[in-house]
Amino acid sequence: MTARDARLHAFRSDLADVRLKGEIIADRFVSGRPARIGASVADMRKAPRPDAGVNTQLLFGDDVLVFEVAEGWAWVQAERDGYVGYVADTALGGRDHEPTHIVSVPRTFLYPGPDLRFPIGGQLSMGSTVTVVDSAETRGTHYAILQSGEAVIAGHLRPLADLPDDYVSMAEMFIGTPYLWGGVSGFGIDCSGLVQLSMRMAGRDVLRDSDMQAATLGEPLDPGPHHAGLRRGDLVFWKGHVAIMTDSETMIHANGHTMLVSREGLEDAIARIGYLYGGPTGFRRP
Repeated sequence: MTARDARLHAFRSDLADVRLKGEIIADRFVSGRPARIGASVADMRKAPRPDAGVNTQLLFGDDVLVFEVAEGWAWVQAERDGYVGYVADTALGGRDHEPTHIVSVPRTFLYPGPDLRFPIGGQLSMGSTVTVVDSAETRGTHYAILQSGEAVIAGHLRPLADLPDDYVSMAEMFIGTPYLWGGVSGFGIDCSGLVQLSMRMAGRDVLRDSDMQAATLGEPLDPGPHHAGLRRGDLVFWKGHVAIMTDSETMIHANGHTMLVSREGLEDAIARIGYLYGGPTGFRRP
């Protein structure tokens, strides 16, 4: 039998994805049922318990395959990056319409109608996908009307077919966002979540965790003496951490030092991080 990463393949001793039949041993194999995340942000946990650790998050509009629903929890796999875990079953919705737009600012509000004076009905993170069916203007402010009848500021959305090329510029929009272990939203984000979400906004889906990114993103890079060969967009990896170069000397990262997404000089970071965790383990050019 082939070893499989349980973060990226749905298998347990009692139940597994039918696509893994013949590769792993399980009591029963099932096909995943298509569903879509209908919550603003859904925590994906290691186990079906509210006190279980959060491995990652799913955003409004993310498509998933559901393998089991029991006692308020759904065991799912995200279709975008393959991550497997448990989310509250109340976070699931159907796929009765196709998304047309993506939230392109760190955070935005949902209104019950096209008027910013209405009490908000919810909020969405950058990377959330929505279906726009109409438009409206109230006192000079333009709104996108969603399939649900709710309204979003039109300027906070981009068509899915019109995404920017520079993922670093998207990452820079998160400066000041709180650090959150397992976070991948504009409400809180971790280091590899920042890489994943900013690349998503540039039309590129990548794996979730820093070790996965270090093994798969782009090509390995030798930056040379004093790291002089680095340029904007290159990635610097430590054990369990990743940062994005914004130029040849400065990086941006979600970090536990400031507990924010912040800029930091590369050499300063190497000296500071090395005290506890050692030096960089690698460099890659996506």
